[in-house]
Amino acid sequence: MGSATLDATDRGLIHALQLDGRAPFARIAAVLGVSEQTVARRYRRLVAGGVIRVVGGVDGALLGYEPWTVRVRCTPDAGPAIAEALARRPDAYWVHLLSGGTEISCFTQSPDPVLLERLPRTARVLGMTAHLLLRGFALPDGWPGLAALTPEQADELRPPPAERREIVLKEEDHRLAAVLARDGRAGHAELAAATGWSEATVKRRLALLRASGAVNVQLDYSPRLLGYRSEARLWMSVRPSALLDVATTLAGHPEIAFAAVTTGPANLLATALCRDSAALYRYLTERVSALDAVQTLETAPVLRTMKRTGALPPLSYGRPA
Repeated sequence: MGSATLDATDRGLIHALQLDGRAPFARIAAVLGVSEQTVARRYRRLVAGGVIRVVGGVDGALLGYEPWTVRVRCTPDAGPAIAEALARRPDAYWVHLLSGGTEISCFTQSPDPVLLERLPRTARVLGMTAHLLLRGFALPDGWPGLAALTPEQADELRPPPAERREIVLKEEDHRLAAVLARDGRAGHAELAAATGWSEATVKRRLALLRASGAVNVQLDYSPRLLGYRSEARLWMSVRPSALLDVATTLAGHPEIAFAAVTTGPANLLATALCRDSAALYRYLTERVSALDAVQTLETAPVLRTMKRTGALPPLSYGRPA
């Protein structure tokens, strides 16, 4: 499926699911002015085509996990295999093959940085760096490139913001989250079967977990299949006195799907999504270059995406796109 085949209904549905991944099809249909059957059929087609899927998971901070950004340098022949091995790890996400296949970028969450030592190590791994993500300023699930609804339509679908509070997770909650990691729209019957709870209990518990921020349900999407064929990782070294201003400004750029302050020599990491390489060039030379506090910039194009978020998707999902 290519971006040219997506019409206004498809794009409206994608935006609706970005706002609330578990929004009932009936509610989305009412906002879009189409039938519920049309929404359900379009959703199945978009998922089968690898354009989108809805995934869920537990907020790692609640478990005491720290998010890390990892870069692995390797020989060209080893890149795909090592990236695949990383993608199979449940604690690794946003696994990208970069720079001619000689570099891999990913995120991982761990309560103990020593776990980073378990990443693949062979003679073909030439080096690895890991830096702590200190604060996110733009996240993929809020990327404005998916916006297609009017503000009034979006308000009808946007759920209330989570009121973050501490919740003690039960074993059943982790089993529930494991199902959501594969399918964020899994029905209450499937979740009840996984947890041993009744459907009514599952419904109440999931509502509580989402309202507290303990469980997130978000849209996972393929930028390439949405028409954004040039994706790049940006590592910037920013003058410390201007770091907050630059991070905030960068997060407001429509090209930026992710931006975070990190430890390490490059203190600002971002992901840019552009229509093509010419658009990426214009963005770097006209927008990023205007930020005087950016002292150095390193750019690496994303060649293949092995895994985004949630559980490792099935091959039919179009993982390498």
